[in-house]
Amino acid sequence: MAGNRFRYGQWRGGPDPLAPPYDVRAAVDAVGAEVLAGGSLRESLRELLRRGPQGRGGLDDLAARARRLRREALRRGDLDGAVTRARALLDQAIAAERDELRGRDGDDARFAEAVLDNLPGSTARAVAELEGYEWASAEARQTYQRILDGLRGEVLEQRFAGLRDAARAAADPAAQRQLAEMMRDLNDLLARHARSEDTTDAFAEFMRRHGEFFPERPRDVDELVDVLARRAAAGERLMRSLSDRQREELAGLMRQSLGDRLAGELSQLDEHLRSLRPDLNWRRGERVRGDQPLGYGEAAGALDEIAELDELLDSLDQDQPGATLDDVDVEAVARTLGREAADDVRRLRELERELRRQGWVTRDAEGLTLSPKALRRLAGTALRRVFADLTAGPRGQHDLRSAGAAGEVSGGSRPWEYGDEQPLDVVRTLTRAVRRSGTGVPVRLAVEDFEVMETERRASAAVVLCVDLSYSMISQGRWGPMKQTALALSHLMATRFPQDALQIVGFGREAMPLTQQELAAVEPDMQQGTNLQHALRLAGRHLRRHPGAEPVVLVVTDGEPTAHLDPEDGEAYFHWPPLPETITATIREVDKLTRYGVALNLFMLGDDPGLRRFVDAVARRSRGRMFTPDLDDLGEYVVSDYLRARHGRR
Repeated sequence: MAGNRFRYGQWRGGPDPLAPPYDVRAAVDAVGAEVLAGGSLRESLRELLRRGPQGRGGLDDLAARARRLRREALRRGDLDGAVTRARALLDQAIAAERDELRGRDGDDARFAEAVLDNLPGSTARAVAELEGYEWASAEARQTYQRILDGLRGEVLEQRFAGLRDAARAAADPAAQRQLAEMMRDLNDLLARHARSEDTTDAFAEFMRRHGEFFPERPRDVDELVDVLARRAAAGERLMRSLSDRQREELAGLMRQSLGDRLAGELSQLDEHLRSLRPDLNWRRGERVRGDQPLGYGEAAGALDEIAELDELLDSLDQDQPGATLDDVDVEAVARTLGREAADDVRRLRELERELRRQGWVTRDAEGLTLSPKALRRLAGTALRRVFADLTAGPRGQHDLRSAGAAGEVSGGSRPWEYGDEQPLDVVRTLTRAVRRSGTGVPVRLAVEDFEVMETERRASAAVVLCVDLSYSMISQGRWGPMKQTALALSHLMATRFPQDALQIVGFGREAMPLTQQELAAVEPDMQQGTNLQHALRLAGRHLRRHPGAEPVVLVVTDGEPTAHLDPEDGEAYFHWPPLPETITATIREVDKLTRYGVALNLFMLGDDPGLRRFVDAVARRSRGRMFTPDLDDLGEYVVSDYLRARHGRR
């Protein structure tokens, strides 16, 4: 029999079933586009998760569905339904009893009628006073017992999902003993757990004896506490959601239905759970409204659902420092929002993990941020945007294809030595190999065959780009072009002119050096002040660290100096309009740079007359130049001026 043959090819049966449901690079580019447009780095990353990849299945959609379900739960019904039902059953029992008593003669019947006539108006107190009453009507007795058995069953069923039958078996002494024994053992187990004792064996024994009461099948004491505490907290919130009168009525009915012993065990259990899970919301009431009366279990269930939705909304918000999608409980999402919503969370988790695995984002104490790899991609995008519009003209024409090697090729070559970084001379290397080993194929290379091109070192430049971080930059729409320009220049120097040293200095009321990552994440300075003096001082320090390089200082600003450092305490001092002291301090730094051989080139954004006069004066004083580019041309102007200025005057 001939062997089977298989042919492999491209999948043509529809969408690739193995393809990920997201494009990681597209997600990074989407974040980068928002940053280059002036958006916040962290906010852009959060927006990616909020919108979801391709704008669907994000956290915002899930949160909107959770809020809608919460609103529906708040309209589910009347929380006082347990008391309302008890009142209705009590009225039925009394009516049946009166019918029976009217057909009887004698003082006992008249005395019983007097007892019924003098019952208090409170449902709970009336039920308590009838506890020892000798019912004449069997129907009335059964109806009265339904009040006690029904509420007991609802309370215990709400607390313990497996207690429905045991709670209703009020007449079965064995069932009552089993229930009391379980409650006693449970309180003992939780007390030992609260004392940090090893409860592994005790938990196993407890579940062996009483496991039928816990269909959730918890695996340890912590899971048991979590299940019970959430239900107990829902019961506590139910009581706090009622009015004072309603709360008093329900509490009285619960004491009457549970009995002293069981009520005491339940109270002790609540104390243990409250101490073990203080993080749960035990005290918050809710204004649940609706026409349908809700029994105790239904009301507590509605409040439990609302609490779970509140927790889910908090985790979906992702606004806490260090928040991660791992904080979102996928099982809770599936319970409240459905399986598709849980799948959306898993896809977002996978996207976040893939972004980290591929090195596009990192996590710090504040949350996610772009990695150096992603910032290089972002800066490269900014540079391509700048050079897409860079044309021949007064600013010069630049061919980047040959720019950026560590030196200019001289035309000569020499044998490779360990540590050489010069480009490999491929032709001469292969020629030496052929001469050594002959013309056979393949050509085998030996270490002694390699030759490198000789280069002549180009002059390097020390560059400082001072960028205005004042609030006016973002309020006037200049934040995005400024970031794009700075990122483009940093990428150009890192990839094409690695021998040059760049320092980006941001200045608002004070100045500070910025890395590429800090620049991408920097936010506007909400304090008033434009401290160009401090920025130029930091620029001078950077230039003096590179004494043999051509000094280049570029300043991008939209306001004249309004702040300077006080010479006595070093603190920034702001005043508007600019004080003579501020202008003098700034000019002093300009003169220091001029004596060092720096020509300040200033890029003025906006048309403020005061700024124009100041910038023009500084440019003439330092033999620099003043530019007034449109926002769309800022990057083109700055990069072109850097390429021109780096050849320098030295």
